Amino acid sequence: MRWSCWGQYSMRTDTTMRLLLVAAALSCAGAALIPEPEVQIQVLEKPFLCKRHSKNGDMLLVHFDGFLQSNGTRFHSTYADNNGQPVWFTLGIREAIKGWDRGLKDMCVGEKRKITVPPALAYGKEGKGKIPPESTLIFNISLMEIRNGPRSHESFQEMDLNDDWKLSKEEVKAYLKVEFEKHGSQVNESHHEVLVESIFEKEDEDSDGYISAREFTYTHDEL
Repeated sequence: MRWSCWGQYSMRTDTTMRLLLVAAALSCAGAALIPEPEVQIQVLEKPFLCKRHSKNGDMLLVHFDGFLQSNGTRFHSTYADNNGQPVWFTLGIREAIKGWDRGLKDMCVGEKRKITVPPALAYGKEGKGKIPPESTLIFNISLMEIRNGPRSHESFQEMDLNDDWKLSKEEVKAYLKVEFEKHGSQVNESHHEVLVESIFEKEDEDSDGYISAREFTYTHDEL
């Protein structure tokens, strides 16, 4: 009798474990089927000729208006909030929200896009400033200019003036100055300082004041 009871208990336990395993498997399968959020891209205007498409590592000069999808409120505009000046950012290095890194690839100078960014690729559960948590964002973006960014392999070699396989802030700053002068643009020292600090904040993992060749990593289109 004792054996019979134990046998029944074992069978129930075994059945329960199987049900739990099946439930766990179904749960994992369901999670795997949940698609990753995407950025919706609508091309509003495109130039007839396009000599260059934007790619990861490029510096992009953009004008934009940003709106909340929920009620159409404009939360930021370079036309209204930035003295009418466009802004620079580097594509593909998380300098802006993930939605921008995905939504502004393969873009031409003179092209205008409307991109709809889900919360997971914007400011998520936290929100930011005028942007409430879990907000889907809409951006109307115009690409004004593309320049070589300071993050490609070729750029690393150019910046590494003393060939020690690490970059100092002075080397990065000197590279930016040359690039801007090459394109006939006015050198903005304060803007360069901000760019350099942003680069080192993301890349100088050990905070030793240098960016080593190993630390100089992000998603490259050419890899």
